[in-house]
Amino acid sequence: MLEQVLRQLFIESFKTLYGQEPPVQQVNFQKTRPEFDGDMTIVVFPFGKLAGRNPEQLANEMGAEMIKESDMIAKFNVVKGFLNLLISDKFWMDFFKANHENRDFGRKPTSGKNVVIEYSSPNTNKPLHLGHIRNNLLGWSVSEIMKANGKKVVRVNLVNDRGIHICKSMLAWQKWGNGCTPESTGKKGDHLIGDFYVLFDKKYKEELKTLLPENFAALSEKEQEEAKAKAEAESTLMKEAREMLVKWEANDPEVRHLWETMNQWVYDGFDVTYKRMGVAFEKIYYESQTYLLGKALVQEGLEKGVLYRRDDNSVWCDLRDEGLDEKLLLRRDGTSVYMTQDLGTAQLRVNEYDPEKLIYVVGNEQIYHFDVLKRVLVRLGREWGNDIEHLSYGMVELPNGKMKSREGTVVDADDLMDEMVATAKAVSDELGKAKDLTPEEADKLYHTIGLGALKYFILKVDPKKTMLFNPAESIDFNGNTGPFVQYTHARICSVLRKAEEQGIKLESEVKVSDLQPKEKEIIVMMYGWPIVLNQAAENRSPAMIANFIFDLAKEFNQFYQECSILKESDTDRRMFRLQVCDMVAALLRNASELLGIGMPERM
Repeated sequence: MLEQVLRQLFIESFKTLYGQEPPVQQVNFQKTRPEFDGDMTIVVFPFGKLAGRNPEQLANEMGAEMIKESDMIAKFNVVKGFLNLLISDKFWMDFFKANHENRDFGRKPTSGKNVVIEYSSPNTNKPLHLGHIRNNLLGWSVSEIMKANGKKVVRVNLVNDRGIHICKSMLAWQKWGNGCTPESTGKKGDHLIGDFYVLFDKKYKEELKTLLPENFAALSEKEQEEAKAKAEAESTLMKEAREMLVKWEANDPEVRHLWETMNQWVYDGFDVTYKRMGVAFEKIYYESQTYLLGKALVQEGLEKGVLYRRDDNSVWCDLRDEGLDEKLLLRRDGTSVYMTQDLGTAQLRVNEYDPEKLIYVVGNEQIYHFDVLKRVLVRLGREWGNDIEHLSYGMVELPNGKMKSREGTVVDADDLMDEMVATAKAVSDELGKAKDLTPEEADKLYHTIGLGALKYFILKVDPKKTMLFNPAESIDFNGNTGPFVQYTHARICSVLRKAEEQGIKLESEVKVSDLQPKEKEIIVMMYGWPIVLNQAAENRSPAMIANFIFDLAKEFNQFYQECSILKESDTDRRMFRLQVCDMVAALLRNASELLGIGMPERM
């Protein structure tokens, strides 16, 4: 905003002085370096030849003309070819007067076509884990950020409810479950099914050991690989799982009934976790309902000659002429692969929402998959395949390494949220943050702090980066954390409450015209919020929002330390500072909402 206004002022002033229009792409302002006097700086070297002036002469002439043209420039100074501009208090006060009561400051009205954003995408053979937490929080936050920028967002979830991994859990329950249910075991359904998935893997590995030759350890590496492949082919358990998948696709009533029953247990468990995490969807798709449409697209591709069938009956797309390889779309037994159902799901969403963009929030290990998906769709005549965007994010790692679902070494989402709330309670009680609250209020505060700490810690990292999650670091009331921002908000609320208790009511009218340094700095920071919000949407990066609220919280705490508020003797200045407090609190809430983080009023 400020940069745009200054750019236009610079261009008009340049045209007035020199009768030439400078190249717009070279008119770039940046914040003035701390050692110099000013707010914004432009390097004038690129314009010297066009103006016929040396850099210092050009900078002085341009500074004088810009002051003449606009009252937003209070004064200027020149350091060699650098023109430093000091923005007038009037400009900042006009901004503050126009926006200090605007609770939608920075947000844009909704317009345009739909944007469909897919996130979560769980499997029904295990509960949600730490990796899903990053996925869900990132997808939900990006959706909210794009909505705040005026996009029509449709949040969707694609549940992977079919496939060999689902059959493994089902088979394990049949063999070793003894008819147990979530009710009989007291376990959430997703946890119960996850246990059977782990059990299948354990039993499968035990079986493989019996199928390997006794001298396996003495074999060469190549011989070991061959022995493993032979054992896997001979595995009775894996054969039964594959047979179950074929029966499922053939609509075998017994298999389908078991599948529906066990999946419902998982969905009930997912719902509890989603609600606690604070994420939601406008539409949930199920791969069991979309894979047939994918198969129809594959058949269409065969008829058009853009796909081909091998002698073993499997169907492929040859992308070697585009620098990729051949991609399997149907197995030789006719069953689907992930790509098949993704083709069908994409087509279904385009039919339903006619979106301008299809965004998939999926880990960076699937970059190749989505590159192929786009190309296959385009080959099938779906030019909208080019509108697919893979919002790739890095994996979440633990201090002791990566997680493995089939080995049961994941960090469960429910357990992690429990741990975060418990840690928040311990730290809050130690610091006396909840001493004046009722038990109910305290429990709500622990939940708000714990989940806020989790969300902030996850979302403050650039999505593209792999991150190391350490719960102990996330709950710190003094660091770059959610609780620090939450405590700052509670501090502001405390100031406003005390003002009300003293009979001081916030006014709409702003009666001061000059700014003291800390007052100006915090207003300047709030002025930049719409730019940050826009950049966060363009970059699909909640980290930019997290960085902003942390910087704003730090700036407020410096303002709070250096500027007397309730004890200020000048009543107009005191009211102005209370108005600043009110706008900061509102902006912290507004921005934090986009991360799914609640802002307590008391801590």
